[in-house]
This record gives sequence, C-alpha cells and structure tokens, in this order.
Amino acid sequence: MKASTFFISTYKEAPADAEVISHQLMMRAGLIRRVSAGIYTYMPMGLRVLHKVQAIVREEMNRAGAVEMSMPMVQPGELWQETGRFEKMGPELLRVLDRHGRDFVIQPTSEEVVTDVARNELRSYKQLPVNFYQIQTKFRDERRPRFGLMRGREFIMKDAYSFDKDVAGAQRSYEGMRQAYRNIFDRFGLRYRAVAADSGAIGGDLSEEFQVIAATGEDAIIYAPESDYAANLEKAEALAPQQPRAAASAALQKTPTPGKSTCADVAELLGVPLQRTVKSLVLATDELDEQGTVVGTQIWLLLLRGDHDMNEIKVGKVPGLDAGFRFASEAEIAAHFGSKPGYLGPVGLGREGARAVKIVADREVAVMGDWICGANEPDFHYTGVNWGRDLPEPDQVADLRNVVAGDLSPDGKGVLAVERGIEVGHIFYLGTKYSQAMGATFLDEDGKPRCFEMGCYGIGISRLPAAAIEQNHDERGIIWPDAIAPFTLVICPIGMDRSEAVREAAEKLHAELLANGVDVILDDRGERPGAMFADWELIGVPHRVVISERNLKEGQVEYQHRRQTSAERVTLGNVTAFLQERGVL
Repeated sequence: MKASTFFISTYKEAPADAEVISHQLMMRAGLIRRVSAGIYTYMPMGLRVLHKVQAIVREEMNRAGAVEMSMPMVQPGELWQETGRFEKMGPELLRVLDRHGRDFVIQPTSEEVVTDVARNELRSYKQLPVNFYQIQTKFRDERRPRFGLMRGREFIMKDAYSFDKDVAGAQRSYEGMRQAYRNIFDRFGLRYRAVAADSGAIGGDLSEEFQVIAATGEDAIIYAPESDYAANLEKAEALAPQQPRAAASAALQKTPTPGKSTCADVAELLGVPLQRTVKSLVLATDELDEQGTVVGTQIWLLLLRGDHDMNEIKVGKVPGLDAGFRFASEAEIAAHFGSKPGYLGPVGLGREGARAVKIVADREVAVMGDWICGANEPDFHYTGVNWGRDLPEPDQVADLRNVVAGDLSPDGKGVLAVERGIEVGHIFYLGTKYSQAMGATFLDEDGKPRCFEMGCYGIGISRLPAAAIEQNHDERGIIWPDAIAPFTLVICPIGMDRSEAVREAAEKLHAELLANGVDVILDDRGERPGAMFADWELIGVPHRVVISERNLKEGQVEYQHRRQTSAERVTLGNVTAFLQERGVL
C-alpha cells in the first residue's frame, strides 16, 4: 500500500465533544467521523483496524467449531413479543412501523431471531450441539451516547448462540467459548481480565465479562491479588461480617443536627467516623391488576452503612424486590415517614397495617451497635441506636452494597482490590429462557420434545479499538498492538521526491516486505519529516523504517518501534531479517 493511493486525514486538535482519549485520538487520527450522536462513519484507516479485529475473532470462532451466519438488522417485533422483550427492553430498543403498520425492531442483539432459526431447522438431538455466530451492526438507542465508540448507539458486534440437548452439553459449549475468548483476547495483545458478571437484560444463570484494563474504564473490576477471584462490581459479593453484633453501650438519644442531611455531614458534626452512621433508602413496589393499573404499593426501607453505596443489581434479587422496584416519591416518603429525605430512619416506623414499611438491612448494618440514623424529623438524628432494644429486627438481611477495596475476598483468600476496566466481551449460559418462551424444541433420544439449552456470547468489535487505545497511547498519539494496527509498518522516506536513491531503496524495501507478508505502507506523499513522523505517531503504526540519503550513503536505515524514544540503525540489506527477529514477519 502507498499513502498516495490511500486516504489519510489527521487533525491537530480533537473536537470539543470528544471527552475520553480514545475518542479524541480516533477523531484526530482519521479513524472515525461523527455523523450523529453515537453514530460514526468508519474511515479507511479505522476500517482496517476493524477488519483485523474481525479476522482474529472469525478465525478463533471457526477454530472453536462455531458456524457463521448473518441475521437481519431489522427484525419482526412479533418475535420479540414472544419473549416479552418487546415491552421489557425499554426505550433502548428502537421500534419502527413498516408501511403496513407492523412492528419491527432494529436489533440490539439476536436471541429471538436465532431461536426462531433453531426451532425451524434443528429438529433432532442428532443435529446438536451447534453454535451459530455473526458479525453484524447493532443499534441501541442510548439515552446519552458518549465517549465515541465506547458508548455509541450504532456499533458492530460479534454475537454467537449455542444450542445443546442438555445442561452438561451447554456447559461444555460455554467452556469452549470461554477458552475461545481467552485465545482471542490473547491474540489482541491487550491486558484483560475475565470476571464473573451479572447476566442483566439477557438473562441466564452463568455469566462472565472480559474487561480490558484501563484507568479510564467505566467499569470497576473487583479482584483478589492472592487468588484467581475476579468479578464486576454488580456481581462481587460483600461477605457478612465475621464478628457478632456489637452489644449496646450507649443510650438512644434524639440529637439536633440542624441542616445536616447527609451521613458525611452528620458524622462531621458529631465528630464520629462515617462508618458509625446508617443511610436510609426508600423504595416502592407496585401491585398491578390485569389491566396494568396500580392497585397497591409496598414501601421498603433499605439500610446501608453511611460509607457504602447501594448495588441495584443485588437489591433487585431481594425477595419481594425481585419483580421490579422504583424509588419512592416524596409524597410516599412523607406519608410513611412524616419527614423529608435526609432525616429518615427505621426507629418508630409502622411495621403493620396500611403504613407498614418493610425493612431490609445490609449485612454490615445487621451487626452494628450504637449506630446513628435519621429521626424522621427535620434537623434531628438518633444516636445510640441498637437492634432489638430500640427497634425490631429487620424483616430481611441481605447483601445490598458495592464491595470496596479491603473487603474480604469471597473465596477466603486475602482481601479485594479494585481496578478499572472496559467491557469488550460477555458470555452467558441462558438455559431454556428463550427456547421455552418461543417453543423451540427438538426430539431427544426417546422421541420426546425438549427445549434447547442455550448460551450466548458477544464481543464488541467496534468497541475493541477504543479500548485498545485507552490502554495504549502517549502524548504523541495511539500505540497499536501489532495484531490490530491499521498497518504493521510504515516506511518513511525523507526527500523521496528529490532523491532517486531514496525512492529506489524505499520502493524496493516496500516490495520486499509485501512479498514477505508484512502489512506495510509506504509514505510517498512528499511530506516534510516532522509532519510525516507526527502523522504516523498519531495514527499509531507500531513499526517505522526511515530511509534518508545520508543514512543510505552508509548502507543503513533507521528503525524505531512506536514505544521507543530513539531510533536504531539497521543495515539496509538486513532489514527483513531484523524485522523477522522482532516478530514483525
């Protein structure tokens, strides 16, 4: 490839709306261009990166026995209605009507369509197992698209779906995909962790995320340095304290706290550690009739230690809250607590009758003694609160909080640490969630119909380059791993338009490297050295060979890896062998 026949468009400055480094550098390096909020054109340089990502994914999926297909972007709404996701998925699912008034969706994922394929094509256990995959454009109508390709609305994804005759087979398929994903991410040359995860809207019982480690990552990764334990923040368990509940040693007192409505402010006013305080969060669950009308509401009070944060995923698994909850309105709070938020607490609450409030305490709060909480009266808090003496035991005790660094590891090996990551892959064991909902069955060995055991496996193809940049960049620009760089090597001839010797050497080396399978580009644009080098450092090509008339007189060229701060001289006739030693060939 020659630069004069390619398209290179670099900017000195990033657009004002580019918040994270990957977005800034992808725009400046000419990899993407914005069309609309969360929607981008992949420019020629960026498309080369995507093609390399896709090639590695495709090779490893094929090696693992998966079979490629392509499912439509526009899918019949009736399939999504069969599983209930047409209504449940919310506004992220882009729904459209065709000219006949029929419902369609722009696919964010393809469980429904692939299950429809299976129920029509896979009739016998003899056809199992099978794993279908596709690399396809998806669309999710994000409320606030941001960070370029990290959180866009339109994106490219590899999604795969396995079908097995029983749970044991599904587990084998899951393990096969887990290993395939490790192979894929190893080949990308990125630092990553596989972490236990919650299945979220996809559903299922077993789930792992693959997270690229980056300080700017949106996700918190919880891991134990002394073991293999790793989970995302939603999944990581906060163990129950090992010590018994502390005995009461202080009297219950109603203490003035004028204008202090947060746990931090109250702790500072009273001169006590924040860990002595308890925060109150009020939720509501609605009972609906067949027409969807609210016929009853249950109010819930969740209690967490003042320095801890609620984990909504965990809360959504508490019995009674697992069918869906919302935060209570101010009117509901006033009716049940007689106070505004900021001064709420469990002492003296009605636990029976029309104003009954169910109390769920986090595991830490359940063993606290002499704690501090709101008094259900503005500008007042209770100090010296104790279970049993000052209020009944909670209705439930559950893990409600996000873990923090220093918590005990759930596997019993040391304590937990936290780092940031970017989710680039996710694997799920689905069971019969979709096959049962859609009546997708096969005939087993006994001639009886059984629902398929399913798994699904996704990789964010277009998110991966952004994640790679977040992990690999410096003040000059991108530093691509070899496997996914737009070009592996760039030849930069100085004065090629003026020196026949430089031109001849550059074109000869270009042809030689192409013949040896190197993905090389020759910059024949005639740019000044400073501008030429700045372009390729911004674009992030990992290997560079500079040819100049001065060095040619000594029979040498200069080689520099993108991470190196200075170049090294190499004999012109030995360049291919030198690059082979470096693993470029």
